Amino acid sequence: MFDLERYSRQIEIFGIEGQKKLSKSSALVVGAGGLGSAAIQYLAAAGIGRLGIVDGDVVEKSNLQRQTIHAGNIGMNKAESAKLFVERLNPEVEVNVYPFDLTPNNALELLKGYDVIVGCPDSFRVRFILNDASFLLKKPLVHAAVYAFEGELSTFIGSPCYRCYLPKMPPTTGRAIIGANAGLFGCLQALEAIKLITGYGDPLKGKIFRFSAETMTFFEFNIRKRDDCRVCNGELEGIFEENYAGDCEIVRLK
Repeated sequence: MFDLERYSRQIEIFGIEGQKKLSKSSALVVGAGGLGSAAIQYLAAAGIGRLGIVDGDVVEKSNLQRQTIHAGNIGMNKAESAKLFVERLNPEVEVNVYPFDLTPNNALELLKGYDVIVGCPDSFRVRFILNDASFLLKKPLVHAAVYAFEGELSTFIGSPCYRCYLPKMPPTTGRAIIGANAGLFGCLQALEAIKLITGYGDPLKGKIFRFSAETMTFFEFNIRKRDDCRVCNGELEGIFEENYAGDCEIVRLK
């Protein structure tokens, strides 16, 4: 049984049954950077039963402006560092650590054991891998991406998928980011995952939410299933390295 006092404020919202669902569910957070730090922190605080963390990078001083859960752990693997944070914050949460990068070779194996996938990478390549693997495994994928003062959020459950939004890699921008903006969108990802698990509220399915912290304005738009999406059409039968090279366009189906 979980600690009723710890979760009392949120139990007022979705009840004991909602908390039971959280305590029996699992989420895999891919990327323990700016987005992942916030998502990990609030999923753990909410009492998710099992939390998987995937990241092959090590903590650097320049990370600490936004990756706040890694304070004091420069030089440590980020997934291992995140585990230490979660264990201090909420010892009720089981933490599985994967201190390596997500690749086409390990994606299906990593994702299959979790209820919700929270995508927090800083790489389009990994976003496409996550989309394709989540679709094949029928797992909901909570996506976010940030740059400077800008950010976007969506939850992909079946069709339309991320490739309906971006069929291939767009021109890339720089690495500039306001730390609080990454934290904001990581928190929104945690919220989406909590809604999915508890069944409280509607997930952001089939829509992209965009926000500018510079002007404090937001808007959202619908994504439609593309007639030529090879993922949604069921043509893709596996995760193959060829599909994540170059612009990440699908060139191999099986």
